[in-house]
Amino acid sequence: MVNSGTEPAVPPQVLIAGAGPVGLTAAHELARRGLRVRLIDAAPGPARTSRAVATHPRTLETYDQMGVVDAMLARGRRNAAFTMYAEGRRLVRLQADYGTMPTAYPFTLVIGQTDTEAVLREAVARLGVDIEWGVRLTGLDQRPDGVRVTLEDADGARSTADASWLVGCDGGHSTVRKLLGLELAGTSSETWMLADVPVTMDLPPDTIYWAHTGGQALMMVPYAREGHWRLLDTVPDRDAEGVEERLSAKLSKGLGRQVTVGPSEWTSVFTFQQRRVDRMREGRVFVAGDAAHVHSPASGQGMNTGIQEAYNLAWKLAQVEQGHAADRLLDSYGAERVPIGAALLDSTRTATVLVQLKNLLAAAVLPVVFTVVRNVTPLRRAIQRKVLGGMSGLRIGYGDSPLTTAGTAATGPAPGGRARAVALDGLEPTVREAFARELRDVRWSLLLGAGGTGPGDVPVGVAVTAAAQYAEWLSVRTLGGRADGSEGPAPLADPDAALRTALGLRPGAWLLVRPDGYVAARGPVLSRTALDRALEPVGPSAPLALPARVEPRAVSVHPATTKEHRS
Repeated sequence: MVNSGTEPAVPPQVLIAGAGPVGLTAAHELARRGLRVRLIDAAPGPARTSRAVATHPRTLETYDQMGVVDAMLARGRRNAAFTMYAEGRRLVRLQADYGTMPTAYPFTLVIGQTDTEAVLREAVARLGVDIEWGVRLTGLDQRPDGVRVTLEDADGARSTADASWLVGCDGGHSTVRKLLGLELAGTSSETWMLADVPVTMDLPPDTIYWAHTGGQALMMVPYAREGHWRLLDTVPDRDAEGVEERLSAKLSKGLGRQVTVGPSEWTSVFTFQQRRVDRMREGRVFVAGDAAHVHSPASGQGMNTGIQEAYNLAWKLAQVEQGHAADRLLDSYGAERVPIGAALLDSTRTATVLVQLKNLLAAAVLPVVFTVVRNVTPLRRAIQRKVLGGMSGLRIGYGDSPLTTAGTAATGPAPGGRARAVALDGLEPTVREAFARELRDVRWSLLLGAGGTGPGDVPVGVAVTAAAQYAEWLSVRTLGGRADGSEGPAPLADPDAALRTALGLRPGAWLLVRPDGYVAARGPVLSRTALDRALEPVGPSAPLALPARVEPRAVSVHPATTKEHRS
């Protein structure tokens, strides 16, 4: 994965600037859908230090869909607790509580950004994408059918390149954003320090620690590597000498025990920004991740948000480029993600205040407050769900999206919400895995409740026709029906209809799931009109053409025929 020094013989459909976690995710998902991708980065090679270390549950679900979650889990430490100390006194231990937000990954994975990028680089390489290091984008010119960019290599040699689309994942100082004239509006904020260090103490590495010294606060995050921690100091001293001694003294005071910080592997003192753009698309050019919003690291949201943005954009861009959707589908990217960026700044601003707590009065008030929290179980659970659950990304939804069109749910996931937001623990492992495998498909999923429907029923006919007409970008499956597929399109393993029940689907009812795992629409009875209405915002090449009579066995679409598996 080195810079070849030559432009590809066939122009890429998408050029991505920036090979960090966001750019790598975009490249992976575009290539997984069969697009030609060119990935460049101005740096001479991969980063050797990790700014982001927290990967939250929603991002782990995204990794599952990408097929890389096992590799990530193998490199990280699972954390499901947050423990608070003040001047040597333990205040409270908050356990991650996802009782109201079911997920297969009820924890935060502590994994260095260098490891995250290594896994993603291996994944894009398997899809045939090489990273061109030392290639800087210096100019761009949009045209009706594409984008022409000016590139400069490490030796200063300039060249031009063409692509149908350009995605700027080039960080907080994004050249793409600047060339588009997008303003990163906001303010500068606090100066903090990050440090990766070995730590010796008698507390177990089974939680993130927050320690208040009486005048400031620090955080400790345990790495998978035994005895090594990520430290965050909210009142750093810019003097590089004696960093370890100062950190040792502060942590010893906050935790009330001897803490010895060893020689640092990496430290960074920085003033973070709280800024964002008001739009993320300009014609054929997009921005994602830190190129679109920068903020406090207090809740570890930056990388997670960027990865989810890249996934959101990639499936839409692929569907438009391949002619399966109208250009207006791409407008939903900004419509969905700009409000999330705005909300992110608000939440990280609050988290920043809570994390640093420089007010001296806090030292006196905290023990009183958290004595109540510790002893009042309902209050403690409410805080666990709000604070730790809010960081998880599991509450992010697209209820106001132009792609969310219809339906309500007494049970099961609601339109705009995650399809996985259902309790699956009681289901057979084969059923859970079948559902997870369906969500890994690169296409949309139309799930039809089977059982009690005959071959001539309208829902089955609509499903079979949709499977035939939209097979390239729509997977159609039945739930709770016969394993031989006699009740319609290819069945999903659900012999006892337990998954169908969990999703709130009666016989004939349906659920339409986007490629990123969010529900677009649902209804009590699948009909041609209902499906056309649900798909109208996507702008498919043609409305559903329902024949007068359809034989249910005529079409059987199985995941093995998708592009994911064909490639």
